[in-house]
Amino acid sequence: MMLERVCDFQGQSFHKLRRACLRRGALFKDPLFPASTQSLFYKREPPPGLSWRRPSEICKDPRLFVDGISTRDLHQGSLGNCWMVAAISCLASEPSLWKKVIPGHMDQEWNPKCPDVYAGIFHFRFWRLGCWVDVVVDDRLPVSGDGVLLFCRSATPREFWSALLEKAYAKLNGCYEALEGGNTAEALIDFTGGVSEPLHLDSEALSLHSDQRRTFFQTLAKAHERKALITCSIRPAEGETVESVLDCGLVRGHAYGITAVRKVRLAEKLLNRGGMSKLFMVRMRNPWGTTDWTGAWSQGSQQWQQMSRADREKTGLTVRDVGEFWMEFEDFCHYFTDVVVCHLVERVQLWPSSHWKEVRCYGEWAPAPTPPGASPSTLHHSNNTLGKNSIRPGRAEQQGNMKEARLGESRQEGCKEGKCGKGKLVKKVTKEEGEKISGRWDTQVDKRSRCGGCINHRDTFLHNPQFMFEVRGKEEEVLICLQQEDRRIQRKDGGGENLPIGFEVLKVEVNRCSRVQCVVEQAASSIYMDSRSVTLRGTLVPGRYVVLPTTFLPGVTGRFLLRLFSHSHVRLRELREDLPTPSVFQCFLPQPTVVTTVHLRRASGLRPPKQTAPDVYAIVRCENDAIRTQVFKEEGNPEFNLRAIFYRRYPNTHISVELWSRGLLWDSMLGRARLQTAESERSRSLVIDLRGGQSGLAYQGCIYVETSSSVRLTDL
Repeated sequence: MMLERVCDFQGQSFHKLRRACLRRGALFKDPLFPASTQSLFYKREPPPGLSWRRPSEICKDPRLFVDGISTRDLHQGSLGNCWMVAAISCLASEPSLWKKVIPGHMDQEWNPKCPDVYAGIFHFRFWRLGCWVDVVVDDRLPVSGDGVLLFCRSATPREFWSALLEKAYAKLNGCYEALEGGNTAEALIDFTGGVSEPLHLDSEALSLHSDQRRTFFQTLAKAHERKALITCSIRPAEGETVESVLDCGLVRGHAYGITAVRKVRLAEKLLNRGGMSKLFMVRMRNPWGTTDWTGAWSQGSQQWQQMSRADREKTGLTVRDVGEFWMEFEDFCHYFTDVVVCHLVERVQLWPSSHWKEVRCYGEWAPAPTPPGASPSTLHHSNNTLGKNSIRPGRAEQQGNMKEARLGESRQEGCKEGKCGKGKLVKKVTKEEGEKISGRWDTQVDKRSRCGGCINHRDTFLHNPQFMFEVRGKEEEVLICLQQEDRRIQRKDGGGENLPIGFEVLKVEVNRCSRVQCVVEQAASSIYMDSRSVTLRGTLVPGRYVVLPTTFLPGVTGRFLLRLFSHSHVRLRELREDLPTPSVFQCFLPQPTVVTTVHLRRASGLRPPKQTAPDVYAIVRCENDAIRTQVFKEEGNPEFNLRAIFYRRYPNTHISVELWSRGLLWDSMLGRARLQTAESERSRSLVIDLRGGQSGLAYQGCIYVETSSSVRLTDL
């Protein structure tokens, strides 16, 4: 396993601070997160009678863990952070995960035999923007007037790991109140370093179509089998309130964890369903530690009454912890609207073919560098007027028209206990409204700027950072995740809102090695959300692709991490130069003056009469460059779909396209076509007959070059 980088939060080293406290014989008091109101709230007033106490002042014989760690150790308390508690409950079920978050847990445990080695200091680790951050806290915890922990606590009064972990997470985010209302996907990433993929449930389609429901069940079962963490929630509809309770006992806007996904066979007499003996089941957990589900298979229901304990053990329909309950998957699909799957990623050298492989790049949305002596240009930063909105930018042919789309997770004001911050639909935004929101940011900005906004802003979109990767051999499923730096810690100062972010995936020329200057083909597009991370899964055909991470509005700055997951080894690198870097030999040649793109679409008529079609490939030649397609076996009408780009020093020379037949000993040319392009012309479609074949066979073939365009480099 590759070692992950660990950084000390706010420069505090746990081991140095602990040694210093032991030398002085004093318990640690954290000066950066003091036992005061500023560590609790930034808007609310503390409840009467609140005090800060160390565990030894709350109970006798305190422990970090009592009988190990489990989900029963988590009770939410009076803070509206069920999104975080649900994520921790998933964490508690997998030792390899919580041991990363609670490093050296045995060394941090109380030792009653050696009380002099206890220093009142603990540390926990969270994954932030590609790095594990080590957060130090003291053991002073907020206690209500009746002597009970105010926030997260264990069912066992003398166990404190969950309360101390929550305190460390509150410190990382600025204070306890900053944890109110949030996104379970973000917490899962913070606790695991994995990548969260939101899944939207179409309840109507899943209810009507059993095949779709079975496919979705298999998706969740496969994710659970691979140790992915899964949470779910019920999004409140228009006019419904978060935390309102449905007739079945489930709570809207509340985060639940999925702890088991199981297909079981039961005796027909237990089901009373006309002979059907196969059941699709999911086991849920409520972070509140209560089981309020009242439907089929709820606690005390007739289904359980008809099953013996032996039958439950045999089928695996057991309940391990407080707050867990079983549901039929059909009921699950009827009520729940959102599922978040957190895929775990181990950075190891040898990868099983079934695991995701990760590559990552850091980037920044930044203005153009200011020349020495010049005053910096003014950027009209967004105060996130579009915050809490999720917007789908238009496609290439619909630039300037912002689409309506579903809102992502976002923080809501006035959060109460258990509130998870779900979003809502937003109205369409016109281009004119978008310009008002962005402060009419100057579109004639320096091309060196790297904050051009989404594809709606066609004059500046390509100014954004660009990252290239290549899919080789055959089509590939990829998972792309864009994560922005966390801003929650700024809530105490009136900020803390996430930027609306997203990304576009462009399919580019197979030989491109410099920045894209013109959008030709969009391969995929994410939605734009004011979430810490935006994820997109898709299958891409072989070729080169460029990802452009963007903010929704231009002129907005910030840092980000781009992560790409695939099942094969894919390289991801940033494109920084507008033109390819010339080789040493090319430095002595004239500079390129024209750039030409050629799109070789297909060929036809390559099958000789009464013969098998040859194995063919094409070569596009321009000056000293030659781009070759893959081999198409026994194909008389191959679909090449090859796009190439050439930076030309001698624009008056022709570009040739050669078609070749692959042989056992040597290859033979079937024919050649020539393209003559002017120095400056628009795209055009051509059909050119093949000439000059060497095979001796009578081919009546032709090629289709659907795009051929030339642009002077001075016009770029």
